[in-house]
Amino acid sequence: MDPQLVIGVTGVVVAIGLIFLRVPIGVSLALVSIVGISIATDFTIALSIISSTPFNFVGQWELSAAPMFLLMGYLCSETKLTNGIFRFLQMLLHRLPGGLAVSSVLACAIFSSASGSSVATAGAMSKIAVPEMLKRGYNPSLASSTVAAAGTLGSLIPPSVLLILYGVYANTSIGQLFMAGVLPGLLTVVLYFSMIVIRCKLNPELYGYSKQSKEHYTAAQLFAAFKQVWALPTLVVFIMVGIFYGWFSPTEAGAVGAVVAIVIAAARRTLSIKAVLSAIAEATYSTANIFLIMLGSIFFTKFLALTRVPDAFTSFILSFSDERWWVVLSVIIIYLILGMFIDSIGILLLTLPILLPLADVADINLIWFGILLTKMLEIGLITPPVGLNVYVIKATAPPTVTLEMIFKGVGWFVLCDLVFLILIYFFPEIVTYLPTIMR
Repeated sequence: MDPQLVIGVTGVVVAIGLIFLRVPIGVSLALVSIVGISIATDFTIALSIISSTPFNFVGQWELSAAPMFLLMGYLCSETKLTNGIFRFLQMLLHRLPGGLAVSSVLACAIFSSASGSSVATAGAMSKIAVPEMLKRGYNPSLASSTVAAAGTLGSLIPPSVLLILYGVYANTSIGQLFMAGVLPGLLTVVLYFSMIVIRCKLNPELYGYSKQSKEHYTAAQLFAAFKQVWALPTLVVFIMVGIFYGWFSPTEAGAVGAVVAIVIAAARRTLSIKAVLSAIAEATYSTANIFLIMLGSIFFTKFLALTRVPDAFTSFILSFSDERWWVVLSVIIIYLILGMFIDSIGILLLTLPILLPLADVADINLIWFGILLTKMLEIGLITPPVGLNVYVIKATAPPTVTLEMIFKGVGWFVLCDLVFLILIYFFPEIVTYLPTIMR
């Protein structure tokens, strides 16, 4: 085997090992890359890369979309624009079989469209929805797993931080990626919605039918509840329509969204200096973490390119078959395995240097590929043994709700996700239609 390739493969194994040992992902990738480049060439070249790469990377205009959308999400949360969503949907859908669970799915979809973070969505909704469902007699496994799975929608429904990072890394339009995530996000909601209603219809004990609330809500009550929640959906729709029609770029959209969130909060009298400073601090902290990981990933990309690992990996996968189905299946298997142990941003930035050349050779649409990878990252958030969203739910759930219950319940949602993958494979227009018609 080529000595350079041996160094590259060894570096990949060591990087994964360090990540498993809980060494910060950005540090793991950067350390392996610097040492690997020094061994493959010399330390002078490695030092040159260290000195030039961070400035060139951070200077990319497109990356400023990430902190802007993070700021918008934190502003919405800190100024209480997200409050009342679950309550309104509960009032609207409480008569459906499993109505509270369905309300949780829709509330997570709306909340995630502002937060852009799956973990934040799951954490916020678990404190509201899970106790309410348990109080109404819902099966603990259904109640907890619904929020864990629906929380993953933050990765797919735009604006999504993962789609921004993918777009920058793959040199693909972030605006088109946002549009590509709309219909798949809605499809996921419909699949979850349908599965819950069918299961609860067949087995009423799942949603405590005997204890179901007999409440009746008047039109005036519904309207009063709607007045508390209209701002957030309106803000998100405005941002997505603006991107679709080209009124502003995705980067500008994040800034516009943050400003509009401040204006709405001021009009609702929920704006305060403390809320703004807290949102800025949270957005700064999250941005710094993401940028550190991306810097490590950029170093890692240069290391892999130097040792020709992506070429060797592409040749290995295509040696079995060059059919599109085989390439997609290989990617799915890789992400299912890595998703059991590594967090979503880590997986994305660890694998992109290797998978993008493979997608290019297999002539896979990079917009479609980005949505596929994002969905696989969503699945990784609820699969054992890591399943980050599951642990977020467990941390806030009553002691009677065990990890086994939650993981057992999310199996139904994983089945829905597998149906989703089959649908977008055979009907790629679900992903590509909106990006092709946007202005």
